[in-house]
Amino acid sequence: MTEYLIVLNKDEDTLSIVDIKNQKIIKTVETDHNPHEIVITPDGKKSYITCSLGNSVNVLDHDSLEITNKIHHEKFDFPHGLGISRDGILYLASTYSNEIFAIDTKTDSILNHFNTGQNLSHMIALDPDEIKIYVPNIGSHNITVINKETLEIENHFNVGKGPEGLAVNPEGDLLYVANQEDDTLFIIDTKTLKTLYKRRVGACPIRMVFSPDGKYALIPNRESGDLSVILTKQVINGITRPWEIKRIPIGKWPGGTVFNHNGSFAYVANNKTNDISVIDMTSLKEISRIDVGIHPDGMAYLNK
Repeated sequence: MTEYLIVLNKDEDTLSIVDIKNQKIIKTVETDHNPHEIVITPDGKKSYITCSLGNSVNVLDHDSLEITNKIHHEKFDFPHGLGISRDGILYLASTYSNEIFAIDTKTDSILNHFNTGQNLSHMIALDPDEIKIYVPNIGSHNITVINKETLEIENHFNVGKGPEGLAVNPEGDLLYVANQEDDTLFIIDTKTLKTLYKRRVGACPIRMVFSPDGKYALIPNRESGDLSVILTKQVINGITRPWEIKRIPIGKWPGGTVFNHNGSFAYVANNKTNDISVIDMTSLKEISRIDVGIHPDGMAYLNK
């Protein structure tokens, strides 16, 4: 098996396929305009890429490493955040139209779409049991909760200002939300939707990702050029709490962040230094950089 990163270079309309072991680009593929976010299908055979200013979704075949299909819709207006379920349904948030789409990845056909009624619906997060879909609305400063089975909106609840990064922990009981306008992390009980903890992080936190075992949460801070490391269950004097234990200096304007399969390494795309930071999760230090294209952002880890 070979490990790869698929890196979206949003300001040159390409993606880079990076061999992680050799830290080299093995192929560059042209995409539609301004590729932003990427998700891999559960069977590992292809990726879906939102090209936000091209108002399209590109489909990357992993055998040929070529774009084999493009999906369009009249209500794609800055399509951005992506999530995919185990049964292969792709969920997409279109930021300026505030539409949520459900797409069948077997046929690449749009099954359903609806409006959140909020402002700047930007990302997608599914809970581990795939019962709920969470959507941060940057302009409304809240989160929309969607029933995955019925695709009906169940709730909206307020968080900090400008929520963008979000993820549900592997146990499914906590939703972490990074609020880019007030530099905070909110940690929310998924049953009651009450905020249990508020944490100050770096300047303009824009993503949120858990390690495979749930031990760590990583948050890239765009304007301070660093990575907040949250130990999700720090024990102090018999009290268990989530706590930022380190802030790792990395490149400028960090964005897309992924782990490898076992969580031993993390990778962060640095938009303004045009490279990828490699983070050793044992030492919690940046150990190298991988040069890629112009303004890398969305990124996926592929093991094949």
